[in-house]
Amino acid sequence: KILEKLDLKPGMTAADFGCGRGDWALPLAKKIFPGKVIAIDILEEPLSALRSQMKIEKIFNIEPRCWDLEEKVFLRDNSVDLVIIANLLFQCENKTKVLEEAKRILRENGKILIVDWKKDNPLTQEIEFCNIEEIKEILEKLNLKIVEEFDIPDYHWGLIVKK
Repeated sequence: KILEKLDLKPGMTAADFGCGRGDWALPLAKKIFPGKVIAIDILEEPLSALRSQMKIEKIFNIEPRCWDLEEKVFLRDNSVDLVIIANLLFQCENKTKVLEEAKRILRENGKILIVDWKKDNPLTQEIEFCNIEEIKEILEKLNLKIVEEFDIPDYHWGLIVKK
């Protein structure tokens, strides 16, 4: 349902920051085929699980990459139409760097989907949560425009941002 908010089109190029096992990358790849998804994670183990699932589902338009998003994303400036940052920022020490890299690789009028954990839900007693107000401040400093803010009951919040 959240991907439907993004006006996805066949042939788009997307980057999934912190892709894990591909919970976003796999359905996204189907929606933008024959476009591609660059699925990025810092750990090789979830990327291996993603590769296995790609084989099972016969999805060949995902490129798994093992990179540290707080360092450098090895993609050209202005090269993607969409960046997904889901359940990642709560883990990042340098949220600004991650969002700067997203902006750098995003084409003009491209979108960033940010989804992260709400405070005061049963799961944030065991994990960190991501302060949406902090993220909004970073986005404002980076001159990124919030086009939609939404609630994802019961655990998450979401933002759609435009370059």
